[in-house]
Amino acid sequence: MSALAHWCVRHRRIVISSWFLVAVGLVAAVVLGGTAFTTSSDMPDSESSKAYALLAQMPSSGSSGKIGKIVWHSTAGPVTSAAVKTEVTAVLDEVAKQAGVVKVVSPYTVAASGDTAYAQVVVSSDADVAPIEKVVTGAEVDGVTFTYGGDAFQEQISSSNGSSEILGLIAALVLLMLMFRAWRAALLPLITGVVGVLVSLLLVMVGSHVVTLSSTSITMAAMMGLAVGIDYALFVVNRTRKGLLAGKTVPDAIARAIDTSGRAVIFAGLTVIVALIGIRVVGLGVLTGMGEAAAVTVAVTVAAALTLLPALLGAFGLKVLSKKQRARLAQGVVEEHAPRLAGKWAALVQRVPWLVAPLALAAVVLLAIPVLQMRVGDSDASSDPATSATHRYYAMSSAAFGDGFDNPLMIAASTPDAPSRAAFTALATELKSVTGVATVTPVAKSADGTVQSVTIIPKSSAQAEATTTLIETLHGDVIPAAEAGTTMKAYVGGSAATTQDLSDALLGRLPLYLGIIAVLGFLLLAIAFRSLLVPLVGALSNITSILAGLGAITAVFQFGWGSGLLGVGSGAPITYIVPVLIVGIVFGLSMDYQVFLVSRIHEEWTHGRDNKRAVRVGVTETGRVIATAALIMLGVFASFAFDGERIVAAIGLGLASAVFIDAFLVRLTLIPALMTMIGKANWYYPCWAEKITPHLAVEGTPEPEPEPHAAPAVSETVLQA
Repeated sequence: MSALAHWCVRHRRIVISSWFLVAVGLVAAVVLGGTAFTTSSDMPDSESSKAYALLAQMPSSGSSGKIGKIVWHSTAGPVTSAAVKTEVTAVLDEVAKQAGVVKVVSPYTVAASGDTAYAQVVVSSDADVAPIEKVVTGAEVDGVTFTYGGDAFQEQISSSNGSSEILGLIAALVLLMLMFRAWRAALLPLITGVVGVLVSLLLVMVGSHVVTLSSTSITMAAMMGLAVGIDYALFVVNRTRKGLLAGKTVPDAIARAIDTSGRAVIFAGLTVIVALIGIRVVGLGVLTGMGEAAAVTVAVTVAAALTLLPALLGAFGLKVLSKKQRARLAQGVVEEHAPRLAGKWAALVQRVPWLVAPLALAAVVLLAIPVLQMRVGDSDASSDPATSATHRYYAMSSAAFGDGFDNPLMIAASTPDAPSRAAFTALATELKSVTGVATVTPVAKSADGTVQSVTIIPKSSAQAEATTTLIETLHGDVIPAAEAGTTMKAYVGGSAATTQDLSDALLGRLPLYLGIIAVLGFLLLAIAFRSLLVPLVGALSNITSILAGLGAITAVFQFGWGSGLLGVGSGAPITYIVPVLIVGIVFGLSMDYQVFLVSRIHEEWTHGRDNKRAVRVGVTETGRVIATAALIMLGVFASFAFDGERIVAAIGLGLASAVFIDAFLVRLTLIPALMTMIGKANWYYPCWAEKITPHLAVEGTPEPEPEPHAAPAVSETVLQA
């Protein structure tokens, strides 16, 4: 590792130019070839997917595209009055003229109540609905209020406009300036992280032509890459500065940093990559793609920390120190860095570890308790902010047509013979008396009658527990009873049913995913630190941090505690994609902090075999860096929490909460207290395991600390170089 660092410092122009050329080449490839992102849920065995497969065999309605609805409410008389009908028809005619509109179905033959009606608008899949929305919102009809909603007008999770990232980077720069007191040192982690993320995202875009990736993979890759990229560079820069302040030359300080913190970066990055690739066990195609894209980003940011960063450090030289530090170094004064606050905290934890450990653990468990009641599903317009267009649409339509107006469920069945067709007819009749069903449409059939379907309008909205209960009743009672003694096979489809299938699949496999990453984390830490208890405590504590983060989003986004402050509306189920992302990213970040903390503790342990001193030194020397890294990530993730989009805000808040809890309650409090109480048993490792375990020196080659008086003076000429 030190040889690599020396080479990068000597050939820094080549290294920096190479990264630049790679970025330019990837930009050219993306510009010329574009991207090939696709979306796949990859759930062929789900109930809803089988329903859709059968529905595809039904005659086409001739309306290809997305369907939305325009709803209006009249206070000037019935919606069927001549005056209202004439003016509303003029608005709908204007909608029909907009580009991308396939057709507008007459509202007065679809549905109407005394003062409310709606029209169906079919638009092409790639249509821009903004002009349609402008016509509807700009319509001026006396006594009539318009709104719109449905699939065609559903807001998609948009790519960030960059404002959240910019605010997060500004916050990171401020924290780094406060830590290093040198603007060049503060910029280096940001430069390294941003370059690593930029190159990796371009690589993911190019890779979308080779493997199946969703466009949402970019979001997770960017978030994960920025998080670990800044963290990794921060630890290397900090260790380099310590070497310089101890009297080392620039190349030797960089080499030692890469040989110690750089090795920890590789190890931490490897564990994160394994965890992200492990998302594959969840079995959801879109999440698998996200995990793979994020794993690529982590790998690239590790490479940037090991090559680009040493080159930049070599270019800046001693200027990564503050002017005051350089002046003292020029006089031959070597500084021994021992952060006062971190040292005092380490001493306090070790003074009463038997009290600190239970308190820290109790706090984490308390914060995680809400996760026991977490409901995984999709939110609907009923939980959107009251001032939003989507909520106004829900309020107007549900008041007139019921809460389940925009929540149809389809039952599709294979009916290969006469008895099965008769059974489906009986099923359609029985559905009208099932609790929770508002209306049932007439039965539709394929040309040969071998496939039949019926649409149910529930009494409840998509996110309501009553809808979940209805779907479970259909799956568990109604449909099996109808199928008994026949060849009919019926399945439930619809957006709410699809969401429930995805949620059930996730909740069924998430414990497996947690178990896999916990075991992998244990094995990797055991190999690195030749210990059983240290990796066991680390793996279990990682899970507690993850559960605490999930508890935070459950409390805010499901229970609705303070959700209004984030501008995301009231409480609703947690979207299925959020828990998996929280698990993957938080595991990565907590593993990073564990590796950097314990590697320093283990380095000190190998020197003196004094466990208590090793823990104290490890916390003292890494505490400020871990705290700064966590605060940087807190700022970055918290900025996403105020994005205004529920999914993005949930991910941001969950990550911000988990990182804060992990860094301050777990890594810097619980772990040191437990390691102090355990004592030398921390480093027990069976002889048989020692024989079969490969040797990995995460903390680098042991090196005696230089004597303060032996440090060479640094000339002013060198300082100015």
